[in-house]
Amino acid sequence: MGDNTPNDADRIEIGPTLLALQEWEAAGLELPDLQAMREYRWKRLTDHIMARDYGALLVFDPLNIRYATDSTNMQLWNAHNPFRALLLCADGHMVIWDYKNAPFLSEFNPLVKEVRSGASFFYFSGGDKCHAVASEFAGAVRDVVMEHGGGNMRLAVDKIMLHGARALETAGFTLEEGEELTEKARAVKGMDEIKAMRCASHACEASVAAMEEFAREHGPTGKVSEDDIWAVLHAENIKRGGEWIETRLLATGPRTNPWFQECGPRRMRNNEILAFDTDLVGSYGICVDISRTWWIGDKPPRPDMVAAMRHGHEHIMTNMELIKPGARIEDMQQSLHRLDDRYQKLKYSCAMHGVGLCDEWPHVDYPDTMKPGAFDYALEPGMVLCVEALVSEEGNDFSIKLEDQVLVTEDGYENLTKYPFDAALMGLD
Repeated sequence: MGDNTPNDADRIEIGPTLLALQEWEAAGLELPDLQAMREYRWKRLTDHIMARDYGALLVFDPLNIRYATDSTNMQLWNAHNPFRALLLCADGHMVIWDYKNAPFLSEFNPLVKEVRSGASFFYFSGGDKCHAVASEFAGAVRDVVMEHGGGNMRLAVDKIMLHGARALETAGFTLEEGEELTEKARAVKGMDEIKAMRCASHACEASVAAMEEFAREHGPTGKVSEDDIWAVLHAENIKRGGEWIETRLLATGPRTNPWFQECGPRRMRNNEILAFDTDLVGSYGICVDISRTWWIGDKPPRPDMVAAMRHGHEHIMTNMELIKPGARIEDMQQSLHRLDDRYQKLKYSCAMHGVGLCDEWPHVDYPDTMKPGAFDYALEPGMVLCVEALVSEEGNDFSIKLEDQVLVTEDGYENLTKYPFDAALMGLD
């Protein structure tokens, strides 16, 4: 295939569908080389292990395992029942503990040198003997680290059950902060990851377009619910080889204020606002996190809605101009566009955040919520940031939610989001 994977419709690894590939070809998009992308990620993690003088990195977070191996296994179930684990040693040796009946799921990736089972020490699986399973697991980790980590017992761990942490410490390990390592490693995307993100963004926007078409056709009838509309995005994402959507952030009419009400059975009506946040894990496992607000109806929106929309658009476009390599996050926080006073109380939790396989490090907080020293870092080429705006006045009957996904380039930024802003709410229609 064009992404350097076997042309086999029955392959183990999940990937984009023929529909997505055809759409990307028509759009002139260049596919990523997945073999090169996997090697880039593996090397980046290994380099970060070496830089911190750790013997190894042990991860349980499904997205960290995906980053290290590009393999998947019941991702959402695994997120709350951690049965998978991945050990990457300082010499690059990589061992995955997987579901015992599915040892074949990482076979496509030669960087994974061993497949084992026995990392399930959550209560549903191990009951009152979780400690025994964890102890055996810790012993196996120790053996691998002695051979491939130079016997260095400083072990970085991300998210682990309590029995596992205790067993590793009993086995002689000093546990270090693995989440810091993985977030820093994942923050800078390689060339092929950026190509994958361009493809995923195109697929997401094609899915959003199908949802918009459905909403504009059926929303004014009063016969479709928010769930009906949101289901279109789910279906279109899956049609293109996407994976899941992390939230249910679509609301209509007065349910858009306050924001963060999850979509439900409310039926949309004619001449209402519809706002959403994709939070979509799409093709190649890449997250595309964009937001739009639409006016659905046959009459023009109110002047206060147009004013709020224009204010939100100005907010994200002005803040986007702060993005460049070398820009220090704490300096950016002090230079952000300020929303009008009436929108301050309900403004979004951050002005920008990183994105890759999901919402990732770092945050660019607003000045009144920033924590000095928490994000005292400079932007680097290859980072990707989502630039946010929530324009919402307490006690009002609507909110405006906008968000674009932006790549830090060698000399500035590139807005990866091409989806248009609603013409009616922008006062252009």
